[in-house]
Amino acid sequence: MRRRAATGRPPKLDDTQVEKVRAALEQGAQAHGFEADLWTLERVGAVVTRATGVVLSRASVWRLLTGRLGWSLQRPERRAVERDESEIARWIAHEWPRITKGP
Repeated sequence: MRRRAATGRPPKLDDTQVEKVRAALEQGAQAHGFEADLWTLERVGAVVTRATGVVLSRASVWRLLTGRLGWSLQRPERRAVERDESEIARWIAHEWPRITKGP
């Protein structure tokens, strides 16, 4: 018994195009004119189109990122820039017990 070749539609991007996309993405989102240095599927799709001329759907962009490039979903930590850990610790140690005791 011989193995058959994989069936299904061939990928829209060949290996050299995928490497072009990888190099473009590693430059960061701001290098491509985006305000924040975060990648979204829409932004990656725009970069793919600029770099290769191939238009991909959001699902295809996801498959490209996770399957062929090996990237994973990363979410930024939602914390205020002004957060002061020492002030939070002081408040928990002094103010919180006063509030929970009541009158």
